[in-house]
Parts: sequence; structure tokens; C-alpha cells
Amino acid sequence: MTDDTSAPPSCAQTGSLPKKIVSVWELLSDTSLFIPPYQRPYKWTSKNVQQLFADIATHKDKTSCRLGTIVFHQEDKKAADGQVRTVKNIVDGQQRTVTLLLTIHALIALRGEKLDRKDIREQLTTLEKRMIDPVFTNTISKTNLQNNYREIARIVGRADFTEEHIDFLLNKCACVTFTLLDISEAFQFFDSQNARGRDLEPHDLLKAFHLREFSEADIPLKVKTVEHWENSEVKELSALFSKYLCRIRNWSSGSPARCFTKEDTALFKGVNLETVAHYPYVEQLRMVHHFVDHYNSQYERRIDGQHLGFPFHLDQIIINGRRFFEMTAYYQGVVAKFNGGAASANRFPTKLDGFAGSIMKAINTYEGRSRDGDSYVRCIFDCLLIYYYDKFGNAEISRAIEKIFVWAYRLRLTRVAVHFASMDNYVRNNNNLFRRIKEAVRPSDFVNCNLPTLTLAEIKSTKTEDIKKLFQEMRYCE
Repeated sequence: MTDDTSAPPSCAQTGSLPKKIVSVWELLSDTSLFIPPYQRPYKWTSKNVQQLFADIATHKDKTSCRLGTIVFHQEDKKAADGQVRTVKNIVDGQQRTVTLLLTIHALIALRGEKLDRKDIREQLTTLEKRMIDPVFTNTISKTNLQNNYREIARIVGRADFTEEHIDFLLNKCACVTFTLLDISEAFQFFDSQNARGRDLEPHDLLKAFHLREFSEADIPLKVKTVEHWENSEVKELSALFSKYLCRIRNWSSGSPARCFTKEDTALFKGVNLETVAHYPYVEQLRMVHHFVDHYNSQYERRIDGQHLGFPFHLDQIIINGRRFFEMTAYYQGVVAKFNGGAASANRFPTKLDGFAGSIMKAINTYEGRSRDGDSYVRCIFDCLLIYYYDKFGNAEISRAIEKIFVWAYRLRLTRVAVHFASMDNYVRNNNNLFRRIKEAVRPSDFVNCNLPTLTLAEIKSTKTEDIKKLFQEMRYCE
């Protein structure tokens, strides 16, 4: 079984303790275990629980069963009573560890007093006294904890989950643990393959990188800053970077943008303002960064209730650490206004005029909109509209929508089929309007661009009558 674990790199031994193979009994009886507040919510579901127990059942007749890897960051912490104690922060492997804790709680509640084997009873009694009791406040975590406990209770409460199964779970099932003394080293485990050799998602690598980039001054803000990320669905985060942010940043520079892979994560790595030299280009970022924080921390804000957001832009240099997570949350909100199938005239803060309202209605309702090729064209439209809005807001937004529509949907009308590669090739090789927005100083530099007119003979698509009709009404089709 694996969760959010990643296998150790072949190096990274400096400042670390040797790896250990520990049984479930040894792992859970360790009173120094601690789940740090920056960890993501508990997201395992009953499906993950069933897989865990299926793995255990498969190996129960063998001498041992490896459940995966757990990575610790060991540090000394000052307790409330002033005493310093050593803790092992679970950097990777939280999902599995919490599930094992739930399993022991269920065994104690359902089987503890009924067990014939004295050794197992004693082990469970000891675990009941020594196990950590992590507190989760996140709603997602609470729901999954409740549902998974029920699922575990169903499994371990069955007569066919014998005392031999319990013994095997406690003493023969084991995890490979790595304990590191350096937090940066610990997070580097995210940058390698996980225990089954699968690559982590690119946005997972970005999360690990930017967690390491938090400045000392921002550490107290880490939990709150990362909270929005942790509460986001994996698919939502993946789509944000792969479908929108990566493509906009690449297309605006004239680069290809088909898939978002781990090789593309450099797009979202920039400068650490605490460590970067005082190069002239960095100074404006440094000034804005500190001014925003200074403004929001002044006592006057307690009176006027104002809050100044950082002025993010899609093609800006990324500020590593806290600002990256804030940027992600900001653009999740922006994308929610414009993403395919959801954008409509009433989503805009200002009233649309001209053909803009009809365009928004047509692209959400025309017959062929659900085909793969049409979704690629819609992606071009959404990305370009988001990019324009990011730079000029609502200024001339109706005219911008008209230009974006004509340019993007020309691809749809002139092709029998639109393939994945067609989207990328079209953007870069046909009067790239992303570059035009990037270079524009004012809205007129974009909305006054000239676009070619289609002839009826050039139209090859089907199920796009509403789109063709709008082209004709706008005099872009003769």
C-alpha cells in the first residue's frame, strides 16, 4: 500500500539517521510521533482502507508484509511545561499512519476483551496507553475519519479476521522509515518517485518545493497559507496548473504548452526574497511584497477593515514560498469565473454589450460543444479571456470577448476534426494573441487587432450552426 509517500533518493544521507524497518506495533507505540499542522487533510477513503486490508490478506501467509515508506523530520520542541522533547514530524506517510491508528482503536473497542491470546491483548493495552491522539479540525478530515473507522470496524469485527490476522498486522506488517534532521532534506523525498515507482503529480512537487521556500518570518503563517491548497480537490489543482496557468505562461512566451509535466515545474519557481541578491529586477517585487504586508499589519486595518491583496499577474516572476500558495488560491477564484461550461454573461462584474453576451451563451449551449475538439477550442478561449482579464480587468471586456471568440473559434469552424496538437499549433502559428496581450500597454492595443474574415467554403465543421451564425452576424464570415 502507498499513500502520499515517495521513495528516498539514493543520496541525501547528510544530517539523517539510518533507515529502519519497524513493525506496526513499534511504529504506533512511538510516543514521539507528531502530525505537523502543515500536513494535508486526512483524505484516504474506504477504497484506500479496503486496499490496505486486501494487501495484508494477500501476504498473511508470508513471513512479512511491507506497507510502504514513512518519512520523519526529527526535531526538539519546547512543550507547554517548558520541557524540551524530541518529536518525529510525519512529513510523508500521514494517510497510512492515521489509518493504522484507526485500526488499533477499532480492534481495542471490538476485540480487546474477547481475545484468547494474552500477548496480543497486552500489546493492544500498551498501544492504547502510548498511541498519539492527533486532532483534526478540517471538515474533510473529520468526515473521512468517521467513514473509515466504520469501514475498518466492519473488517476487523468479522469472525474471519482472526487473532492470527491481528498478530500478523501488529508484528509482521512493517514500514520502512527514514528519519531526517533537516526539514529541507525531508521534503526532498517528494522530488523522487514514490514507493511503487510512480511519479508524483507536478503540482505535488511544486507544493514540496514552495514549502521548503517559506522564510523564517513566514513560518507562523504556513498553516493558514497552505490551508486553501489542502482543502482543494486534487483534480481542481491539477486542472488549474495543466489546463490554465501552464498554458497561459507558455503561450504568452510563444512556447508549446500541450501537457504539464514535472519538467515544466520550473515555470512556477522564481525567487526567494530572503536569499536572492539585490538585483535591480527583484527590487520591485521586494517593495510590493513588503508594502502589502506592512499595509495589512497596520492598526488602522482593525478600524477600516480593509485588506490589500498582492497584485498577482499571470506572467510575473514567481515569489517562492508563501506568495506561491496565495497566488494559487487567487487564480483558483479567477478561473472559477471563466472555466469552460461555467462562464456566462452574468458571471462578469460589469454588463456585457455588443455581441459578447450572445457569444457567452452560444459557446455554452451549441450542439457540438461537448466533443473533445470543441473542448480544446474552448480551452483556448478561456485561457485567453483569463489572460486579458488578468491584465486589464473589465476594461473593454465586451470587445475583448468578441476578438477572442473570433480568433479561437476560427479553428473550430475550419476543421473537420480538432486534435490535441491542433490547439497548441494553432495558438503559436496563427497570430498568437497571447503574445499580443503580453505586449499590450492598454486594452486598445488588443481589441483593435485585425482578424481575417472566413468564407463559407472554408467552414468544414458540423454541429456548430450557432457559432457560424455569430460569425456571420459579426461580419467575420461571408
